[in-house]
Amino acid sequence: MNEITMNMPAMFAVDEAGTFRDTVKDYINSGQTSFLLDFKDCLFIDSTGLGVIVSLYKKCAENGGTIRLRTLHPNVRKIFELTRLTNVFEII
Repeated sequence: MNEITMNMPAMFAVDEAGTFRDTVKDYINSGQTSFLLDFKDCLFIDSTGLGVIVSLYKKCAENGGTIRLRTLHPNVRKIFELTRLTNVFEII
């Protein structure tokens, strides 16, 4: 199945994370398991946002898919580096 590109919100925190998680879970339940998350507009991500992405990554991987990331703002990239998630996700 093709990869779906999703644009991340400017502030990926508690309020946005729940809606995002539900949207991606609906895709996964319909058989879509590969996603490209575009962070071009995202300037901030908190621990809830990171947790949602990691949780969805595990769900996709269990089903043979993946989550890739692109266009990380330096502030967001720093969070991924500090948490060593740059070793988990393919960042393009």
